[in-house]
Parts: sequence; C-alpha cells; structure tokens
Amino acid sequence: MKHNIGEFLFGRAPESSLPERVSDAITRQQRDSEQLIGWVQLLLVTIFGTLYAVAPKTAMSDGFHPVPWALALYFLFTFTRLALSYRILLPAPVLTLSVVADISLLMVLIWSFHIQYMQPASFYLKAPTMMYVFIFIALRTLRFDPRYILLAGATAAIGWLVLVLYVLWSEGGHSMITRNYVTYLTSNSILIGAEIDKIISIVMVSGVLAIAVLRAQRSFKRAVSEEIAAQDLSRFVSREVADRITHSEHQIRPGDGEAVNATVMFTDIEGFSTVSETLSPTELAHMLNDYFGATSAVIEKFGGVITQFQGDAMLITFNAVKPDADHGQNAINTALEIQRLCETTTFCHGGKLKTRCGINTGDIIVGAIGSENRLTFTVHGDTVNIAARLEPLNKQFGTYILATEATLAHCGNSASSNTRWSQRGDVTVRGRSQPTPIFSTDYREYGGVFAPNLSGVTTS
Repeated sequence: MKHNIGEFLFGRAPESSLPERVSDAITRQQRDSEQLIGWVQLLLVTIFGTLYAVAPKTAMSDGFHPVPWALALYFLFTFTRLALSYRILLPAPVLTLSVVADISLLMVLIWSFHIQYMQPASFYLKAPTMMYVFIFIALRTLRFDPRYILLAGATAAIGWLVLVLYVLWSEGGHSMITRNYVTYLTSNSILIGAEIDKIISIVMVSGVLAIAVLRAQRSFKRAVSEEIAAQDLSRFVSREVADRITHSEHQIRPGDGEAVNATVMFTDIEGFSTVSETLSPTELAHMLNDYFGATSAVIEKFGGVITQFQGDAMLITFNAVKPDADHGQNAINTALEIQRLCETTTFCHGGKLKTRCGINTGDIIVGAIGSENRLTFTVHGDTVNIAARLEPLNKQFGTYILATEATLAHCGNSASSNTRWSQRGDVTVRGRSQPTPIFSTDYREYGGVFAPNLSGVTTS
C-alpha cells in the first residue's frame, strides 16, 4: 500500500542506478544550475536596490538606515557564492547554508522595513516583498533536487513564523490582534488567520514543487536509463534493429513480424576451424573483432544490416529492417567488396581470411521469435533457408559467391557487365524438394578490379 501511494505521488522509481558517466553529467548540469541561480539572485538584489533607491523616503532622514545595509550584505553574499560556483563544485553543506542564508537575509530585509519607516513591527507583515519568498523557492527547482526546495520552503515558513511572533512580542502581545478583515487591511493590526494562510501557502507551494521535481527527476532517470539501454542494445544488434525494438508502438511479443521482399546473405570464413587451432582464444577474439569491424563497414556502406552473428558467420539482410529498393544489387556489391577486402587485408593474428557468401532474394518474415522472456529479432522463411544452404555450397563448387536466379532477376539490367556470372545449374538444396538455379562469380577473374556500378548479367 505504501509503495503504491509513493509511486502515485512521486512517480515510478528507476529500476537501476544510473551509470557513473551519466551521474557526472547530471552533476555538471547542477553546477551550471547553481551559476544560473546565482545570476538570478544577483538580479533580484539589484531590483531590490533599485526599488529602494527610487522609493520616496517618508521616514527618518538621519540616523541608521538598515535597508541599505541588509541589501549590501545580501549582494556581497550572492556575489561571493556566484564567484565560488565558477571555481569549485559547491558541496552540500555550502548549498544548504546558501539556501538558509538566502531566505534569512530576505526575512531580515523585510523585518528592517518597520525600522526604516518608523512604523510598528506589524507594518512589515504587509510588505509585498514577501512575495519574493516564492521566487527564491522556485529558483531551487533549477537544480533539479527536491531537497533544496523543501529546505527553502521550510526556512521561509519558519522565518515568517518568527516574524509574526516578533510582532506579537514587540507590540504587546494580543493587543494588536484583530478579527476584522477591514481593520487588518487599513491599520497595523494583525490578522492571525492571514499570517497562517501565508505560511500554509509557502508550505504547499514548496511541497507541490518538490513533488513535481521529484516526479520529473524519476522520469528523467528512467528515460536516460532506457536511452542507455537502447544504445547498449545497438552494440549487440544493429542500430536499425535496436531502433525498431525500442520505438515499437507496443511491446514486441513472440511471433510478431511482417512480410517483406528482401535479399538475404549468409557469410562464413573459409577454414575457420584451422585458423582457430593456431591462435589463442585472445588472439582469435582480436582477429574476429578486426574482421567484423572491416566487413561491417562494407555492409553498412551498401545499406545492409547485420541481423545476426553466429560464431564467424553473419546473417545480413537488405530491405528487411530498413528500406532499400536496390536490395539485390546492394547485396551483390557487398559480397564483391568483401571479397576484395579479404584479398587485400591482413587481419590481426590471423593473416588473410577468405569469406564465402550465399545470396537469395524473395519474401521473408521479419520479427521476433522465442518465448515471452527471451526473444530473438531475426528473419525467417524459405528464402532465408535457401541463402543459408547456398553459402556452404561454395565449397562444393570452389567458389566464394553464390546467388540465386531470383537475386539476379531482381537486379535486372543493373547486374554487372564487368562481373560475369557462371551458371552452376539447378541445385536441390538440403531440405527442399524443388531445384534452385544458382550462379557464381568471382571478381578476381577480372584482375581484382571491383566495379560497384553493375549493369547487366552474362552467364557462361
């Protein structure tokens, strides 16, 4: 019950603490807020001084004038704190003292009015300067910390109560108290109910602001946590998949998906087991990171999305997660560029690596599969299965790029005139009863010159 009431009043608390880098950023923002608060308070004391300077002096012309001294003291305090805020990160005790001093100096300023104008102490209870209390309380919201709002409100409420008690003491107790509202407004009499209303208003405004800031603070922390989670998620899956998951209109459930016409490519490193035997686990990890970093740049260049890593293999999609009208051609360009990359690059610890690619185009399902508590965002369907079977068939034909007739048909006249495709016949891939016409190409047959602008298919 207490938990529900607290959540109703203050909002849902973030489920995890913020990373240190985010907490440091918030601390820097709060430091900037203290500087802003200092400038606003400097403006306020300037306004106080200006109003005092232009106000007619109907009271004593000689002797001690407390208002200028109170203003000068407040100006000195505000200026000193503002200067310190630019030099150091003000610690909590200094901030606490600052809040108390702000309100206290304002109360002293209000209290001094009856001396300045030679009036009974009850005179200052009607001073409009009291409204500045709410400005000082509101200023504390800039720091985004409800503790200092409550401290400012409590100090103001206690300060005003002290001023009221001082009036009762200095003016002979109950002789100044009235129950007549008109008498209260037209004389120096005290209406206890009016002063209680002021104190209640101070407390209520402080409480509402503190609750609002705490709710906003919790919402902010949850939003930051979710943003960090989305950023971290994009390091484990592609940015496009992460955006699709985090910006979904509703929670993604098992089986959620959509049908699209896309091109799918599977890649695998040739002889990876042999390479692994010669490297330590650390060296193997460095080599794979180097390889994946280089190939990922190529894939991103042509608009592909790495939907899944499987050991040294990759599942790459075109037009599945983000729109791509030329997805077939971009898949072929990616495969050719990966071949060029592997031919010309020596990867960390592993020397040169060769990559086999299987490409197919057709209708697929893009979505989540798994259980309620554990999902995988991937693609599936007959088109995906064929692409997966084509990749290992490269070993049988001694090739490194195999594509289906459907992929070449999708490319139309944009398939390469510089890259010829060799027909490998109709192959019945494992798991299917219908044969699939497949083609192979290898850019090295043409002197290792990669031509990204493809225009036509020739078969031999």
